[in-house]
Amino acid sequence: MAGGAREVLTLQLGHFAGFVGAHWWNQQDAALGRATDAKEPPGELCPDVLYRTGRTLHGQETYTPRLILMDLKGSLSSLKEEGGLYRDKQLDAAIAWQGKLTTHKEELYPKNPYLQDFMSAEGVLSSDGVWRVKSIPNDKGPPPLTMSANPKPLIPTEDSIRVWSDFLRVHLHPRSICMIQKYNHDGEAGRLEAFGQGESVLKEPKYQEELEDRLHFYVEECDYLQGFQILCDLHDGFSGVGAKAAEMLQDEYSGRGIITWGLLPGPYRHGEAQRNIYRLLNTAFGLMHLTAHSSLVCPLSLDGSLGLRPEPPVNFPYLRYDATLPFHCSAILATALDTFTAPYRLCSSPVSMVQLADMLSFCGKKVVTAGATIPFPLAPGQSLPDSLMQLGGVTPWTPLSACGDPSGTRCFAQSVVLRGIDRACHTSQLTPGTPPPSPLHTCTTGEEVLAQYLQQQPRVMSSSHLLLTPCRVAPPYPHLFSSCSLQGMVPDGSMKGAAVESIPVFGALCSSSSLHRTLEALAGDLTKLDLRRWASFMDAGVEHDDVAELLQELRSLAQCYQDGD
Repeated sequence: MAGGAREVLTLQLGHFAGFVGAHWWNQQDAALGRATDAKEPPGELCPDVLYRTGRTLHGQETYTPRLILMDLKGSLSSLKEEGGLYRDKQLDAAIAWQGKLTTHKEELYPKNPYLQDFMSAEGVLSSDGVWRVKSIPNDKGPPPLTMSANPKPLIPTEDSIRVWSDFLRVHLHPRSICMIQKYNHDGEAGRLEAFGQGESVLKEPKYQEELEDRLHFYVEECDYLQGFQILCDLHDGFSGVGAKAAEMLQDEYSGRGIITWGLLPGPYRHGEAQRNIYRLLNTAFGLMHLTAHSSLVCPLSLDGSLGLRPEPPVNFPYLRYDATLPFHCSAILATALDTFTAPYRLCSSPVSMVQLADMLSFCGKKVVTAGATIPFPLAPGQSLPDSLMQLGGVTPWTPLSACGDPSGTRCFAQSVVLRGIDRACHTSQLTPGTPPPSPLHTCTTGEEVLAQYLQQQPRVMSSSHLLLTPCRVAPPYPHLFSSCSLQGMVPDGSMKGAAVESIPVFGALCSSSSLHRTLEALAGDLTKLDLRRWASFMDAGVEHDDVAELLQELRSLAQCYQDGD
């Protein structure tokens, strides 16, 4: 890989963050496979921003995510904590020690069939969109390039997926996985369910030192570290873990960018009062503490609301998904995230994380909203100006930050990325003498088309990028597309059920006045709570004064987003 990348270190904190991260890394891996294909043009996105090179103990070159993830006991299923690229720790101990050995074994988790096939073989994407296994020899070395006589499909089903590692198809470095053994992923006892619990985890020397050691390992090998991106669960105790981790990063790596993506799974569950109240409290505390220590914070959810008022999940015209399945929700959020982060992952003329944050977070507005059109609707024969005119309006994307309908609100600043549109479609191909239907049809480049479209919103500071590279959605990405071709084109429902390999995506991060309404509503919900009923949350390390301070900070932040401020 080419050198000179401005490296980013990713932190994944929590189980839903693991789901989003698994899809994210699968998509990076799929794009990486295309980038190494001699038939493909050089990529616009630099994989070295996210990946590191290394070697196994056998001298084989590795290319693994620059990643630290934290999750709870029992969350890995059959995936080894040290990954699968290096020797087994127990085997090393047996070789070093010549005396008697006593082995104590825990009952093993049943291995997911998809993960079992992946760990023992590599695969190829066939013409029908199915990931199929290639045979692997008994001796050491890479698998052969030929397919086995009886290829076996490698697509996980919703029923087979219990944890994020069930569909992760990327090998991780042994320094990536950090398990919090004092809390359980399964069952009702020993759960990490409150903000204060999460904060206390990284106050313990054991976990604090472990995280610091891993940070130093990755950071010290970087030539130019531009910053950190944090994928953090907001709804449970990992909001506290994320807040403490962001504080550590700010203290130790001052001047680096810290962009935090606060993740929330599907909609509230009716009849689960404690879970819903804890979700509200964790979200509020996490959001404010992460904002204090991050360059930029963006909540990401398919839910319609951050507060206690139930709202239906968001709707995508060309997607069919189940909002109750983390496998589905996380795939959509990872696809959007892959687009939002493109500006600071570009090979040429990249925008640094700090520059992106500064552009969006002026005047104290460090929280932004997100929206995306997945897939971007471009029918065969259409041009980009045609499609943008059909979308109409100033907010053509589906909101992804649980801040309600953005219509009628003002955008102060935005970072927009449109990717996956063939260059031949960038401009209008009108017959000479035909009157242009709109000013967009008179533009001579795709960049000019996009900039002209965004100028429809007055007094908005806009940064835009137009990329040829689509978003890869090969298996194990779920089948969510109701009517799309292999390349994500929208042919009016004529190809229902077709396997989709890649899609165009239109995404935006926006500093919006909708956050005034959202943050005020969040503060209003907190004001109505009788904290005496939720003593267990307070006992986890939060004082009544902390709640009063939180309310004041929420309302102060909300004022920054008043329209006309």
